[in-house]
Amino acid sequence: MRFIVTTSSGLDQLLMDECRQLLPDAQLKLAPGRVLLEGSLADAYLICLRSRLANRVLAVLTSGMVKNQDDLYQLTQTVQWPEQFASSTTFMVQFNGTNRWLKNTQFGALKIKDGIVDSFVEAGLRRPDVAKQHPQIVIHARLHKDEVTLCIDLSGRSLHQRDYRIATGEAPVKEHIAAAMLHRAGIAEALSKDTPIVLSDPMCGSGTLMIEAINMARRIAPGLARSKWGFDAWYGHQPSVFDDIKQALIANQRDDIPHQFFANDVDSNTLRIAKNNADNANVIRYLRFSQQDASTLKAPVFPELDETGMATTPHLIIANPPYGERLGELPQLLGLFQRWGAHLKQEYPGWQVSLLSSNRDILRQLRLRAKKSYKVMNGKLECEIVNYALDTNNCAHQAQRDGQDAFANRIAKNLKKLKPWLKRTQTDCYRMYDADLPEYNCAIDRYGDWLIVQEYAAPKDIPEAKAKARLHDIIMQLPIATGVVPDKIALKVREQQKGKSQYERIKTQNNRFIVHEYDAMFYINPTDYLDVGLFLDHRSTRQLFKAEVKGKRVLNLFCYTGSVSVHAAKGGAQTVMSVDMSNTYLQWAKDNFRLNRLQGGYGFTQGDCVAWLKDNTQQYDVMFIDPPSFSNSKRMEGTWDVQRDHVSLLSSAAESLSPGGVVYFSNNLRGFKIDQNALEQLGFQVANISQKTLPQDFARNPKIHQCWRLVYAV
Repeated sequence: MRFIVTTSSGLDQLLMDECRQLLPDAQLKLAPGRVLLEGSLADAYLICLRSRLANRVLAVLTSGMVKNQDDLYQLTQTVQWPEQFASSTTFMVQFNGTNRWLKNTQFGALKIKDGIVDSFVEAGLRRPDVAKQHPQIVIHARLHKDEVTLCIDLSGRSLHQRDYRIATGEAPVKEHIAAAMLHRAGIAEALSKDTPIVLSDPMCGSGTLMIEAINMARRIAPGLARSKWGFDAWYGHQPSVFDDIKQALIANQRDDIPHQFFANDVDSNTLRIAKNNADNANVIRYLRFSQQDASTLKAPVFPELDETGMATTPHLIIANPPYGERLGELPQLLGLFQRWGAHLKQEYPGWQVSLLSSNRDILRQLRLRAKKSYKVMNGKLECEIVNYALDTNNCAHQAQRDGQDAFANRIAKNLKKLKPWLKRTQTDCYRMYDADLPEYNCAIDRYGDWLIVQEYAAPKDIPEAKAKARLHDIIMQLPIATGVVPDKIALKVREQQKGKSQYERIKTQNNRFIVHEYDAMFYINPTDYLDVGLFLDHRSTRQLFKAEVKGKRVLNLFCYTGSVSVHAAKGGAQTVMSVDMSNTYLQWAKDNFRLNRLQGGYGFTQGDCVAWLKDNTQQYDVMFIDPPSFSNSKRMEGTWDVQRDHVSLLSSAAESLSPGGVVYFSNNLRGFKIDQNALEQLGFQVANISQKTLPQDFARNPKIHQCWRLVYAV
């Protein structure tokens, strides 16, 4: 019989080696992502039960050249399907592959399904039912060029599912990838022997790596825990043969093993999941658990070392650490890996280290020379298994800065230049860097003891990998250049926010703290929202506005978190009305008023700012209007475009202004052109005050916003 044994990309050679070990007399052939097997059904059963690396075992029914849909149907009918399973059995067809004439896998699956059910009808039997969920038989069709191979899936669910994981943590490693890591670390075979091995997973997540290692040591065949298989309803199944193999494997198990296994995680909930999974796998008695930050975790044992500084018996750290797939995690992760690397050199000399990651740049922060690396797909992520040896040379190794000191030097230069200005400005919030160097394309703002890094889109001629590496370099150099710890560096990605997403949280960390601007205080949240609560480019604008509101009625439209309103109240405004579409921001504004102990004629209204101003019947003496460039929020009537709609908005503002009233109108649309003629016809005297409102720390970016002072001269 012919069989196809599949696995993840990057594991095919390992799978081939495993199949050779399990079936030394079988005919095997390596192919991309799979091994082709000529052997008996007993051989296929053994792979199903014992393989730690395979995903599926497929029994080939037929194959042939197919040039169109009719050929595909005819090939399907060459199989006597009523001899494969009963008409009362549910089935489904999975089709893999496309070519020049077949570009839709669903269509291919449909033609094969038609051929199967017609085969039953022609034999005088009822049509079997198709089941998309939990079918009893799965037919696999594999198209390569013009050849189609039809198979019965003997495995059922993917073989990587060992049935011991009750739950998983975040970004778990698949079981067969965990087994592959143990193979690539060079200890998979040794685990089943009697030489003592020490294994530690300092970031154990759901515990998969340690459970797989213990099962290897105990010679527990990974398929033994399964109660259902893809061949249960297949007529070709030989239950007695399968049961004999299964009983022989059970007899080969052992309980007494000489190895030590340690599992650690910083998160208590994740650790609980790992313990439950280990208990379900019946291996918890072999594991010692701990809860601690990996960068401070002490070595559980200290091995004897040889002349190279390596342990004389295997001591291995193996882990699936976080990859930093979400960009905002990078500052903390880069700092963690830098600390962890230093800790490993000091605390774990002589150990081997094997790590799985999709982000080699993060692993470089360990400052360790890799011994070997292997590519592998973990789900849809392109990953590498990277091995290190903590020998004498590696523990002494300190990575060079690769000549990338220009960024740190520029930060130091900017801070020195800003120092006298900061003393006069009386604020602990300022921009220290704004894409000064083209290769480091971001803006960096300081808010108290936090740094906010806003990444700009990389130029099209810069490869994504290179831009990512530069961003990592920025995050790593900032603590050195500024003294701010990595845990207080927040990374933001600027992209168009639409509708409700403008106001929604992106995290829930509640890192709220207080900053100062002249005589006012404001709450800042550096992590939970895209914007942190205070726009620094309007610092000077707020002071100009404050200077002319004493005793006057003030309206702050699109008020955000109320910073202009706070300054107006402190400037002696008679009343201040703050209007915004977001309840979140309005609550933030109220908190800022309470923080500054402001009480009096201060109102807060939630609503569509454009519609609210049209309906307003109150009169105001001074207005601050800083609308977004564009919005299509469901909370608005229609859409808002500042270029298209600013005259209409300011016309409504004029109707709510007292004679001689003033509007500060601002926006940050780069190509914005104010319609001065239309505004003058409305009765406004128009003065561009953009230059006056540009703070010194934004001098490199004079187009950060535009601002006009409009006097209603009617």
